[in-house]
Amino acid sequence: MSHKGKGLLKLLLALAAGGAIIFVALCGIGKNKRGSAGGIRLGLDLAGGVSITYETVKENPTAEELKDTVYKLQKRVDDSGQTEAAVYQEGDNRINVDIPGATDAEETLRELGRVGEIFFILGTNNISLAETENGVEYVLLKTLEEIKEAGDVILDGKDIKGAEAGWYQEYNMTQNVVSLTLNDSGRTKFAEATTAHVGEAIAIIYDGKIISAPIVQEPLTNGKAQISGSFTAEGANNLATTIRVGALPLELRELRSNVVGATLGHEAVSTSLRAAVIGIILVLLFMAVRYRVLGFAADLALCIYIGLMVVCLNLLEITLTLPGLAGIILSIGMAVDANVIIFSRIQEEIGAGKTVRSAIKLGFSKAFWAIFDGNLTTLFAAIVLYILGSGTIKGFATTLALGIVLSMFTALFVTRFIVYALYDMGLDKEKQYGEVKGYKEIAFTKHGKKYILISGALILAGIIGMAAGKIATGEVLAYGLDFKGGTSMTVLFPEDVALSAGELENAVREAIGEEAVVNLVSDSNAAVVKTQELTQEQRITLTNYWVEKYGVKEAEIEVQSISGTVSGEMKRDAVIAVIVATLVMLIYIRIRFSNLAFAASAVLALLHDVLIVLAVYAVGRISVGNTFIACMLTIVGYSINATIVVFDRIRENLKEQLKKETYLDIVNKSIAQTFSRNIYTSLTTLFMVASLVIFGVSSIREFAIPLLAGIICGAYSSICITGLLWLKLREKFPEDEQE
Repeated sequence: MSHKGKGLLKLLLALAAGGAIIFVALCGIGKNKRGSAGGIRLGLDLAGGVSITYETVKENPTAEELKDTVYKLQKRVDDSGQTEAAVYQEGDNRINVDIPGATDAEETLRELGRVGEIFFILGTNNISLAETENGVEYVLLKTLEEIKEAGDVILDGKDIKGAEAGWYQEYNMTQNVVSLTLNDSGRTKFAEATTAHVGEAIAIIYDGKIISAPIVQEPLTNGKAQISGSFTAEGANNLATTIRVGALPLELRELRSNVVGATLGHEAVSTSLRAAVIGIILVLLFMAVRYRVLGFAADLALCIYIGLMVVCLNLLEITLTLPGLAGIILSIGMAVDANVIIFSRIQEEIGAGKTVRSAIKLGFSKAFWAIFDGNLTTLFAAIVLYILGSGTIKGFATTLALGIVLSMFTALFVTRFIVYALYDMGLDKEKQYGEVKGYKEIAFTKHGKKYILISGALILAGIIGMAAGKIATGEVLAYGLDFKGGTSMTVLFPEDVALSAGELENAVREAIGEEAVVNLVSDSNAAVVKTQELTQEQRITLTNYWVEKYGVKEAEIEVQSISGTVSGEMKRDAVIAVIVATLVMLIYIRIRFSNLAFAASAVLALLHDVLIVLAVYAVGRISVGNTFIACMLTIVGYSINATIVVFDRIRENLKEQLKKETYLDIVNKSIAQTFSRNIYTSLTTLFMVASLVIFGVSSIREFAIPLLAGIICGAYSSICITGLLWLKLREKFPEDEQE
């Protein structure tokens, strides 16, 4: 077969594979339409879900008890796979749990609300077999208090270090179990008890019921224990989760549960989707015009990437929320970025006199490490954020990690395959690979003082904005409901009133001049209206407004104060996760680039970008909520990736350093060589985010505007700041850069 024939066959294979992936993404497979975009689980902010309200059995719980219970409930829902669920306090004795995408949460209700107390007790004189409505089973002969007083409790939850669900095969039957790992105290207690009571039963009590009563066959001294019983796999996993997190400080009972609408409003999904499509079309057009044959290959690879992302989101049952969408936007930017890096290298090699085929080979080879280091650094950060974070952070980390893996695959393998196919088909002329430009020598570092003044002024503006906010409102930033809580009104409207979330949001604005988040309750003509904390006068005004305009009965309006969905512990987890992720990135850069100056300047550039985005929040008084965390994490990933591209060139040019070249010359040359990459990547990512700003609803814009500022700032710092920082820090670590 001729080269043209082979090339055509390769292209047809790529088109067929891409078409199949896109078909699955649009239509799915089988009756359940597995893999389709329509089957992606959307979070509470995009599609609604179940909102559960628990009430404490204890009448007057302390603030500390409520706070600890909220935190442990959040951990339970995170561990159960509901990474985007929100848990927050309502009033003085209630806790709300919002579970995204759910329509029936009965089992979840039961599992979440369990106190989760577990005890291992001596069976002798404490348990007995008896006939019950469920058949013959063990029952307690004494109360738990009496058993505790008698000293017959061997272990409790404080003695357990970890719990994992598992299974084993016995007589062709699968037995689901929960395996426990005991801490030092528990290991000693369990070893002593099982040694002294061989042949006797040890009962395991969970929430006051005997779930297992195994006979001790031999002393167990290895710090391991196992709970068996009539468990399903899901039941064993739920029990392991509850034990692992620990007992709830307060006993809860369900007060009510409702299926509610999207917290971002009914238009958020459709407008975001439209904006994303427009942004992607602009990216495809830009790549095709700028890179011609290479651009066509990149466009096809990007379509395959998007199709794979949709299919994986569905198959892996990932809940997509606005922060998750941020992770996807960042990963699309990184996917395009990888292609831009490769294509710039190919064009450089063509400009240096190489044949097109040699240029393609060298372009992919030389671009590999810049792409690998940038993506792997961000992937490490995503993994750390997933392990240490909770709620929003886990959702962001999940989509970001998935996007990075897919973008590396499509850029390094799919794009390469298509480019060679097109070349073999006869598209082998230099002019078909875009305009080949040499880089222009510019003394970027010459204006270093101006760059520092510009950055200093922007950061100072942020400090002044925060100070002004503190004086005017008592808060340095405009914290939203997610951070500081507010007021929740549950309003039951007359049956003849047609409810619209958008209309009710406008109504609140008209009545008291405040922004509101409105959730419509399914199978009921009710709505949950959440606002900033209202004064007594504002509560009365809004109540009267519902009564007078909509004919609502005052008795059908329930008003409660609610805490922020981002608890103090979650903020602490977020800070720890970001610090550890930053340290991991620093260590990786230090190892890969063999110089602490590279790592330190990368982190300082990252800090520079974050501070400027913070200034945008402060000066613009943009609401700081869950999306704030996602925005900042996106900027961290984007900043590190842009910085590594410049550092990769500096490292390469150091190895090829000419005698007459100074470090200043190398930095200027490296920035010049990566200048077009920084501009083009920023443009393609801006197409995505700017579309959200222009076409998105107000709640989406609150997220997109700071992100837009962060992307511009990331491009600015990679061109103007990063090289300067490296030059200064290299003086502190002078001869450490060569491997």
